[in-house]
Amino acid sequence: MSTPSPARRGPIRVLDVAGDPAAMGAAHGGAYATEIRDYAADRVDLAAAGTWSGTAAGHDRVLALAEECLPAHEWYAPDLLEELDAIASAAGIGLPEALVVSGFTDVVDVVRARAGEGPFEDSCTAFIVPDDAAGGTGFYGQTWDMHDSATDHVVMLHVEPAGRPAALVFTTVGCVGQLGMNEAGVAIGINNLTAANGTPGVTWPFVVRKALQQADAADAVSCIVDAPVAGGHNYLVFDRAGQGFSVEAMPGRAAVAALDGEPLVHTNHCLAAETLACEATRPAQLQASSESRLARATELLKDRPVDVEQLMALTRDAESICQRPEAPYHVESCGAAIMRPGTGEMWAVWGIPADNEYQRFMIGGRSG
Repeated sequence: MSTPSPARRGPIRVLDVAGDPAAMGAAHGGAYATEIRDYAADRVDLAAAGTWSGTAAGHDRVLALAEECLPAHEWYAPDLLEELDAIASAAGIGLPEALVVSGFTDVVDVVRARAGEGPFEDSCTAFIVPDDAAGGTGFYGQTWDMHDSATDHVVMLHVEPAGRPAALVFTTVGCVGQLGMNEAGVAIGINNLTAANGTPGVTWPFVVRKALQQADAADAVSCIVDAPVAGGHNYLVFDRAGQGFSVEAMPGRAAVAALDGEPLVHTNHCLAAETLACEATRPAQLQASSESRLARATELLKDRPVDVEQLMALTRDAESICQRPEAPYHVESCGAAIMRPGTGEMWAVWGIPADNEYQRFMIGGRSG
């Protein structure tokens, strides 16, 4: 189902949504209805075909498993489920399809666990640079790596939820959020982990958006650890006070590491013994990629003080970090983002970072 995407992209599309959950979801789904339907069909096909889950599950089975996840979302974040339901209604798709669009890799973990088959996934290189290593005001940044057909669907949401902090959210159409920063100075991003024990539960975009409802990094970590997650992800959280954390979250367990004097770097394999115990065996090619990207990013962050141009160069690194699609996985760096909670700045790029230009955004403002 992979379709090669053009190397050069224009400015990131920006969609402003505000109000109650139903209003925000209706605006999002209505703005990109046709595109969301196409994206949903692609993601259900990918989950059903077996390239990512290791087993050919079929469309009906994938959607049934997604439906099993809905009660956990209703318990964890009813407001976000209402928003996703409104996206689905406005786009003309069912809520289970919308959950596959939004939480694709977690649904894949559930499919894999039910079938007992092996994993085929690898995505994202993420890092936190502490304040002292960045001239007094630190950074969070990452590439967003996914199947190459996802690149077409990148969008920046500027969300202003009623009674919640406004936030800039880098995502794809139909997905409530993938990474971002709120006006309270909380930044969060993710990279994928491969859970052997996937189970119907909360998908990661809901965890990201709920974290963006919090006032500081410690509260964001609490809502990550408390989530009954469906699949495996690493969440990195950083706030304007300089607090930073890496959370490896698997169904039923989580491991938290705090930022100290050195950058925190994470890719796609578990680093903590607690979560390593439930990590599925990864193909050698993908494990080598994850280990190489971890080592390379760590090396590139040694020069001090770290600045935004250095971090942009890191995401464009041709040696291992900036991924281009190759068979059989067709994973590419669909975009990247760098956030500086202490100043409210965010830089983001649509498409392969080495081929495209970053845009600067300010929380509460437009691109500059």
